[in-house]
Amino acid sequence: MTVEEYNDCVKQYADNVYRFVLKNIRDEDKAADIVQDAIVQDAYERMWRHHRNVQPGKGKSYLFSTAYHVLIDHTRREKNSVRIEEADLREYTHSKQYSDLQEILHQALEQLPSDQKMVVMMRDYEGYSYQEIGEMTGLSESQVKVYIYRARVFLRKYIGKMEVVV
Repeated sequence: MTVEEYNDCVKQYADNVYRFVLKNIRDEDKAADIVQDAIVQDAYERMWRHHRNVQPGKGKSYLFSTAYHVLIDHTRREKNSVRIEEADLREYTHSKQYSDLQEILHQALEQLPSDQKMVVMMRDYEGYSYQEIGEMTGLSESQVKVYIYRARVFLRKYIGKMEVVV
């Protein structure tokens, strides 16, 4: 990959990496921090250090693969770092009854294991093919299909019948 190809790749996919992180984090400030700190520091830097070894057509896969792993690492660290006495419990409770399908779907997505959540978001929200997801995550195409299938089965069970929700 040449310097020009590297620059084009960064320009072309920077917004997509941000959107991918934002859809998984669902917090614009955190997503911006992750993209600016972890992704730029890690993914772009790694790609620059190895730009001669990265094939020109593989820049997108390289960026998203690194973004995926950095996001999983960040999510795991964040889950372990919150102490109960520091948490605002009002944030986790509500007294209203509602049937906002999008909110219910987001709650269901939060219940998924991080690997399943990532692949289903990449497939259903971003529209990537099984092969592209496999390249970005380092999973085999068949494992990607298994994770997506399991995630969709869980989501169906979690949401239940549409008549009950709506």
